[in-house]
Amino acid sequence: MKLIEFGKRFSDETSCEQYLRDLREKEGLVCSKCGCKEHYWDSHNKRWRCKKCGYETTLTSGTVMHGSKLPLMYWFTAIHLLTSTRKTFSASEMQRQLGHKRYQPIWEMMHKLRSVMGLRDGKYKLCDSIELDEGYFSSDNGLEADEAVKRGVGSQKKTKVLVMAESEECVPEKKGQKSRKVGHIKMQVIEDLRASTINAKVEDGVDNGASVIADNAGGHKKLANVVKETDIRTVPGKEAPKVLPWVHVAIANAKKLIDDMYHGVKGKFLQQYLNEFCYKFNRKYFGDRLFERLMICSVSYKPTFEHQLYGSKPKADYTDRCG
Repeated sequence: MKLIEFGKRFSDETSCEQYLRDLREKEGLVCSKCGCKEHYWDSHNKRWRCKKCGYETTLTSGTVMHGSKLPLMYWFTAIHLLTSTRKTFSASEMQRQLGHKRYQPIWEMMHKLRSVMGLRDGKYKLCDSIELDEGYFSSDNGLEADEAVKRGVGSQKKTKVLVMAESEECVPEKKGQKSRKVGHIKMQVIEDLRASTINAKVEDGVDNGASVIADNAGGHKKLANVVKETDIRTVPGKEAPKVLPWVHVAIANAKKLIDDMYHGVKGKFLQQYLNEFCYKFNRKYFGDRLFERLMICSVSYKPTFEHQLYGSKPKADYTDRCG
């Protein structure tokens, strides 16, 4: 949706309420108490009532906006700005654009939106031919003052990410064009590189009838246990972009985006930023429809991101619950 169109369509809180009501009724309401799908609208209290048990459902209950005290205009504007750019917005820039005095609620809003993006993509499994490799993202993982920093892939300043991309061979039509065509991608933060860890992520995110192309790292040698076919080969460093082109494009682009916009992130929140990157990458041809798609996503899922003060330790690590 273009900026001028957005401004005309959502000029006040009432217009946002009407859109949200229409969208939720179109997607279908289910009573969280009795499971009934028939409701009537209580215009005085601005909520639905179940025809069977009378249980009330508010405009935002069961959505990404559930429990938020922010105006709907804030949520709609944030969704518009996130979907109207190929890059992203930081919470501080979003706060500035909205003119809100406090950083905390805007920061939470952004993370909740990224959370439901991840939940939506988690519904779909990659299929056919899959490229697979790991990336190592610079991150702040809360080192102790006297803790020695390790080097290499085991560094405490690096977070391991499993990257998978649908990729099929094609005939390049232009000079410099890749010999493989990309579909959807997944990027998952992982604790270690053990085969059991990688297999669990692959089993969860890839169709078991798929074939996987990967290098001969130790954690890849048991992939045949969870997919139909594997192509495990020795890949020299210089050849990696040719054998696994889209995995490396995804890693490079995600790193550049995070470094340019945020100048580094905390490891416990990295999955959230990867959720946004993958969500937008997987819908790169949606154009103006992306606003509506994220709105549907926002009313279909409650975020897993829990309330916490900025800079505090969360009740449970996000990657443990959503990885």
